[in-house]
Amino acid sequence: MAVSVNKGRRVIVSGMGIVSCLGLGTQHVWEQLISGKSGITQIRAEGFEQIPSKVAGLVPWGPSQTEFSDNLVPKIDGRAITKMTKYCLAASEEALTMANWKPESEWDKERTGVCIGTGMIPLEEVVLAGELLHTSNYRKISPWFIPRILVNMAAGHVSIMYGFKGPNHAVSTACTTGLHAVGDATRFIQNGDADVIIAGGCEASVTPLGMAGFSRMRALSTNFNSIPEQASRPFDKDRDGFVMSEGAGILVLEELEHAKKRNAKIYAEVLGYGLSGDANHITAPNEDGDGAKRCMQAALRNANIDFSLVGYINAHATSTPLGDSAESKAILSLFKDHAKQILVSSTKGATGHLLGAAGSMESIFTALAVNKGVAPPTANLKTPMTGCDLNYVSCSEAPWINESSPRIALTNSFGFGGTNATVCFSEYLS
Repeated sequence: MAVSVNKGRRVIVSGMGIVSCLGLGTQHVWEQLISGKSGITQIRAEGFEQIPSKVAGLVPWGPSQTEFSDNLVPKIDGRAITKMTKYCLAASEEALTMANWKPESEWDKERTGVCIGTGMIPLEEVVLAGELLHTSNYRKISPWFIPRILVNMAAGHVSIMYGFKGPNHAVSTACTTGLHAVGDATRFIQNGDADVIIAGGCEASVTPLGMAGFSRMRALSTNFNSIPEQASRPFDKDRDGFVMSEGAGILVLEELEHAKKRNAKIYAEVLGYGLSGDANHITAPNEDGDGAKRCMQAALRNANIDFSLVGYINAHATSTPLGDSAESKAILSLFKDHAKQILVSSTKGATGHLLGAAGSMESIFTALAVNKGVAPPTANLKTPMTGCDLNYVSCSEAPWINESSPRIALTNSFGFGGTNATVCFSEYLS
């Protein structure tokens, strides 16, 4: 049976696209994820010599179908595009192809929008322009400098590339960006602002300055520099910080009746969206997970479903001692006795932390989990230490056996400044 939601216009997922350290392509990345593979590698590039953390999740470049190359990017003016936007365009092309949605009519283009954000602007662009200015080389600063660093440029390029004239929206809420983009896009469709929206996040901040900033905060893992594939270990007792990563996760969200009329394949349904603020600390969550709890509660209230129907949670858990424990406490506090029945995993063990793209990529993983009935594992989770007795999925996939249908899951994202988001996904049953 279908779940009864509190919105007249229902929203589904009809396409997905991924660029990640696990490779390119939704199916390929999913297979890597489910098999417990890690995409984290050592950083050997020039400029990182001073950085204590030597590990990152880098998108592989090369000639194979699962590697990135400039051939995947549509021919546009390269002066206006950064690596982050290249990743976004490649993921968008996959998602739109999967959804079979590249409309030609003016009406369809006007009813299609874009909602894509990033957590951090391209810092290397600012560094270069600043150096030129301080060395009296003002005229060498590119006229494209400002367009290259604006937060909404990825969304703008997707809109221009495909001629989408609906809402053109960009989110930038630190590590919650990608999930806020998915949630905001859902509400745009429910509100009637569009019938289809390309939503998600992109990030390419594994640069010397980006790594230096997080390293000075002592936020990054340093204990596994010689064994990078083990560095990202959410919930584990040996976790010592997160691993920076790059890439893009893009979803095609669509109004249900619109999708059915064109016989689109439906991968999952978006049931609810919740937001909250910690009002606690600029970088640290409440130790008891209060903000996370209220956020999940808001998503379930918006979905108008009982807490006992949730069977899986894709946790934000980045592999930091405080954050992983706070989120676990929030799950236990909200779901109480039912918490032990919920499969919980953090896919960041395999992908690292994609900052502004994390939430949208994890939305894809959550949509696939409800679609396929499999909970992806938490790579490197050997000994949980969060103070909470939860049903963590560690090292290998877990079959999602559901006594009642449909399968329902939550995915969480939390960001600096105390900004939180939760999206509720459901298996789609016609």
